[in-house]
Parts: sequence; structure tokens; C-alpha cells
Amino acid sequence: MTDAPEDRGKALAMLLLGACVIGVGPVLVRLSETGPAAAGFWRLVFALPLLAVMAQKAGGGIGTAPMAAVLAGVAFALDLGFWHYGIAYTSVAKATVLSNLTPVLVTAFAWIFLKQRPRRLFLLAVAFAVAGAWTMALTKGAGSTGVNPPLGDALSAATAVWYSIYFLVVSSARQSMSATRIMFWSTLVGAPLLLLAALGLGEQIIPTGLGGWAACAGLGLMHVAGQGSIAWALGRLPAATASVVVLIQPVVAAALGWMLFNELLGTWPALGAAVALAGVVLAQWASRPKPA
Repeated sequence: MTDAPEDRGKALAMLLLGACVIGVGPVLVRLSETGPAAAGFWRLVFALPLLAVMAQKAGGGIGTAPMAAVLAGVAFALDLGFWHYGIAYTSVAKATVLSNLTPVLVTAFAWIFLKQRPRRLFLLAVAFAVAGAWTMALTKGAGSTGVNPPLGDALSAATAVWYSIYFLVVSSARQSMSATRIMFWSTLVGAPLLLLAALGLGEQIIPTGLGGWAACAGLGLMHVAGQGSIAWALGRLPAATASVVVLIQPVVAAALGWMLFNELLGTWPALGAAVALAGVVLAQWASRPKPA
């Protein structure tokens, strides 16, 4: 874990980039013309060749499957499955907000198991970010659309548990192995699990048109660029800090949902987005390295 200001700045930039890219995911899932779990399957399948090439170029190749990457793959498959069904049943904004309410869980587990004790001001920042996210999720303007909003909300909230496990496993594994190796094996493990889920749930597996295929390919590129950037940054930042920064994802997703699907935010959800962003900024200031 680096403390150099320039390295920390680069890690934060990569983390922000990854979070913004991942924020496009819900829109692509809506456009994939497949079932929710099937969209997750295609996301991982299209990402695998790129990850294999990146792992080879990074040196050391893909090696054998490390147990941490296997666990990350299982957690990520559950994360995608629950999240994509949340997107199908509720609004893009609510599904993304609720699935990203991981800072409390990540901060608690990182504190207990990774000995990454947060500052009091950081805990206040987490409270701001979570309060803003909940304001977005629980007001009518953020979630009046969807075929079954209560079910979608519950599935999206459960996603936060799986995402927290993924975050912590990858954060720990990044201390001893490359991001591309972890990404490759976790993706390879997650893909068949999502396919089995899609088949078991009777989903549409094959996209019905070129637009659907384009969306699925876009999900693969998004996975490599977005999740890859996040995995790289997790080797250079505390897990608790990173989990707060990725709360920018819901803001990006909410803006796209408004522009593409007419999911209006309203005054209170917009205020919630501002509060969540304020929490992100405060978290970064609170978790900056202490001067020597």
C-alpha cells in the first residue's frame, strides 16, 4: 500500500475512472436483449480474451487459479446476478445506489480483519455518503419506475453484501498478485456460474439483435476497463477508502437513467446525489496520509 502522494493520486484517478465506467453498466444491461444473469455471463465472456492478453503482457501470465481469485469470482457472480435482476425490477438509479452501499460493511470488515482502522472523520464521511445514497433511493423521484420496485430494491440491497466480499478479497489478494491475474481467474470462475443461473431461471440467453450483441460486447469492455481499474487501485488504497469512492457509480447511473430512460430524479434525489459526492470528497480528505 503506497503512501507516496503521486502514487496515491494516480490510484485515486484510476479508481474514479473505473467507478464512472462501471456506472454505464445498468444502461447496457437494459439494452442487452437477454435475461439479467445472461447479461452478466456475456459481460464476463467478452472480457476474458482481453484479460488473458493483458495478463500475458503484464508478465507472469495467468498461472494457476489462486483461491482468492476463485472466491472473488463466486462473490462477483452473485454480485452481478443480484444486481442485474435489481436493474430489471427497479430503476437504474435505485438499483445502482442500493448495490453500492458497501462502505459500512467494507469499513467494518477492513477494520476488524485487515486492521485498517479508519479515522473518525472518515466514519463521518461514510455517514454522509450513505445518507445521500439512501436519500436518492428512498424518494419517489428516484424509483417510481420498474416492474417490481420492492423486489428490485431488496435484490439490489443484497448485492452490497456480495460486492463487499469481492472488494475485501481483491483488496487483500492485490498485496501479492497482479490485478490482471485476479481479474482473469475471477472472471473465468464467475462466467459459468452466471450461465447456469440463466439456464436455471429460463432466461433469454442469446441477444435478439445486433443492438443486444453490441451492448453485451460493451459490457465486456466496461468490465475490463472499469473493474480492472478498480482492482488495480485496490492494491494501492485502503479498501474502506475505495469503497466510498465508488459511490460515484450511482450518480453516473442516475444521470444516464434520466437521459436515456426518462427516470427523473427530482429535488430530493438530486440533493442526495450531492450529499453522496460530498461524502466521497470528505472521505478522501480524511483518509489522506499523515505527513511524516
